Amino acid sequence: MDGPLLDRLSARGCCSYNTLKAWLPILSWLPGYKLKWLQMDLLAGLTVGLTTVPQALAYAEVAGLPVQYGLYSAFMGGFIYTLLGTSKDVTLGPTAIMSLLCFSVVGGQPHQAVLLSLLCGVIQALMALLRLGFLLDFISFPVIKGFTCAAAITIGFGQVKNILGLQGIPHEFVLEVYYTFYKIPEARIGDVVLGLLCLALLVTLCFMKTSLGSDDAPTCSRVARKLVWTVATMRNALVVVAASLVAFSWNAYGHPVFTVTGEATQGLPPFRPPPTSDTTANGTVVSFGEIIEGFGGGLAVIPFMGLLESIAIAKAFGRQNDYRIDANQELLAIGVTNIMGSFVSAYPVTGSFGRTAVNSQTGVCTPAGGIITSVIVLLSLAFLMPAFYYIPKASLAAVIICAVVPMVDYRVVAKMWRICKLDLLPFVVTFLMSFWQVQYGIVGGVAVSGALLLYNLARPQIKVSDHGVLVMELGSGLSFPATEYLSHIIHTQALQAAPPRSVVLDCHHVSIVDYSVISELGDLLKQFKLREVQLVFSRLQPSVLEVLLAADLQGFRYTDSVEAALQMES
Repeated sequence: MDGPLLDRLSARGCCSYNTLKAWLPILSWLPGYKLKWLQMDLLAGLTVGLTTVPQALAYAEVAGLPVQYGLYSAFMGGFIYTLLGTSKDVTLGPTAIMSLLCFSVVGGQPHQAVLLSLLCGVIQALMALLRLGFLLDFISFPVIKGFTCAAAITIGFGQVKNILGLQGIPHEFVLEVYYTFYKIPEARIGDVVLGLLCLALLVTLCFMKTSLGSDDAPTCSRVARKLVWTVATMRNALVVVAASLVAFSWNAYGHPVFTVTGEATQGLPPFRPPPTSDTTANGTVVSFGEIIEGFGGGLAVIPFMGLLESIAIAKAFGRQNDYRIDANQELLAIGVTNIMGSFVSAYPVTGSFGRTAVNSQTGVCTPAGGIITSVIVLLSLAFLMPAFYYIPKASLAAVIICAVVPMVDYRVVAKMWRICKLDLLPFVVTFLMSFWQVQYGIVGGVAVSGALLLYNLARPQIKVSDHGVLVMELGSGLSFPATEYLSHIIHTQALQAAPPRSVVLDCHHVSIVDYSVISELGDLLKQFKLREVQLVFSRLQPSVLEVLLAADLQGFRYTDSVEAALQMES
């Protein structure tokens, strides 16, 4: 076999391997895996696992599902992301926002939640394969902030009823607020005391962890600091375990003063395709088409919000820890996670900021830490479900409240007011509409942001200065929505003046023109000729000049500078 043929075969093999590494990022780091990484990955996976289990149980409550569904949703992400993820820090699983979105779409129906996971995963994976990640760029920062603030308030207040031990509270936010206050006299004193104690303990441990990293933290031994940091990091698990022991003790002595989680299905979920139909409580069969119709706009909102949350987290920790992520590969990882998760009765998941922060702070070295976290969740499902019977709902409510309170970023309102007051409009629309229906808030905010974007395109800044000849400088690009506005300015300030005036159009910000722009410019040139004045184009970019010359506009004149155009007119 000759040399050139060997070279071609070698190059082809290398190209195939690089392509395989692009689709399976694990091939990039696994061959060079070091023993010291294993120790850090084990520690991080264990720490995140002890955080994941109580949060997963709590978030299932937000989704309106039995608690075991939170754990069903919490283990597949670790395995899939290890194969397909490009961030060493990100952990996939149930989150507060996705749980709220899931509840708003399926209303706490387990079979429909599982089917929703499959459909969301398919949409997300297709977006990755078609390289459609850029669509996320159309969800603006004010919309995201308005949604997260409203979601945090909705989720947080929704847990007040569990702190108070109230029953029969509606899920619609306005009615929930009304009936929570209306039924305060029915509050159970045991739940109130336990819930407030759990909240106080969680806040104290969180404050202790934060103070360890501050510059004015008191000097103490390395071992003591490590112990405090570990306890504070695992605060959710410790508080839930302590509350469960208290509830078990009172129940053992015949005083069931706490509202507990109750029976939960023990064991691993069966691996089977998600159901394509559902049966209501009264025995009515709901077909696949009827389920999809019931999902409505949520089938578009949930995949987008899942992708947005996960990629934002991956990018943030990539910048912090000096590595880059592949956004489309992240889309594929979360899409495949939701698809495979639907086969083990999971509802839609995404990246968790809190658990990712714990993963990073613990010193995880590779995505393999997620495998350890998933194993801990599986062990909990296999052996600990009977113990979960005694978990007080008030303790899970405290975990959720402490998790969502930091999401209410009130400072962002003042920042938007100082920087761009107009950004408050999509923020307020998203914020208010999210209390009606979460998905409507996002759609409404995106619509308002889109309208503002189109308005800016249709009304570009035009700086007019008088040098004997009017010089009009376009402050941004020129596209077809702006042609009518440009024509109006030129007519009112030049063509309708007495006498009519010549115009130099400074186009150095214009990088592209379309047929509508060319047509309008042709009409303007005719109007200038009829009035025996001139319209001169200045500082045209080569690509735009080429198009204008090809259009063969009658009376078209251009110069390389505004000064040259003024001299031409004088």
